[in-house]
Amino acid sequence: MVCELRREFKFPLKQLLAISELSKATYYYWVNRFERPNKDEMIEQVMLEIRQEHTNAGYRPMVELLKQRGIYVNHKKVQRLMKKLGLRVTTFWHKSRKYNSYKGKVGTVAKNKLHRRFNTSIPHQKITTDTTEFKYYDKGVQKKLYLNPYLDLFNNEVISYEISKQPTYQAIATALQEALELTSDCLYRRTFHSDQGWAYQMKNYVFKLKSQK
Repeated sequence: MVCELRREFKFPLKQLLAISELSKATYYYWVNRFERPNKDEMIEQVMLEIRQEHTNAGYRPMVELLKQRGIYVNHKKVQRLMKKLGLRVTTFWHKSRKYNSYKGKVGTVAKNKLHRRFNTSIPHQKITTDTTEFKYYDKGVQKKLYLNPYLDLFNNEVISYEISKQPTYQAIATALQEALELTSDCLYRRTFHSDQGWAYQMKNYVFKLKSQK
């Protein structure tokens, strides 16, 4: 404001600073800042072009879409530039629920033998598992992956796992088979603990566990 008034009305700088209650150092700081070239002009232009194609892309998709054009910028800078350019997200996705494999009783529900006793001094005796959903972006599109790990409660080591694009029984069964083979050296009865979701109630899953000695 001080700079503009001085250019238009040619007021003495000292008088303008007194009226605006600005220090001389502050005045020259902003003069130099206004005259500084915009180093992000090219990135900003590309972001504006992307926003015309993807009208509601937030900063995460924007980072991925910039990468596709050979521009690698961290998400904090993208957030700052979007705020500067006024690229607000006007439509929000509803927060998705955490994946829950439990769909009620669809097969055999095993007894809870651990009863929250999640510690053991014996390797490969107590194994726990669950399906975890992860979200990621591919070419600006949100996608999901499902991780099926088997964890040894002796040392919290992941002894086997399988990743799939859908929550399938086959992925769980593949990881289970590997876990069974790796823990077969245990001299004690093994316990495989899960949340008793639909896949863990299936006949094939229960049969595999019961067939182990």
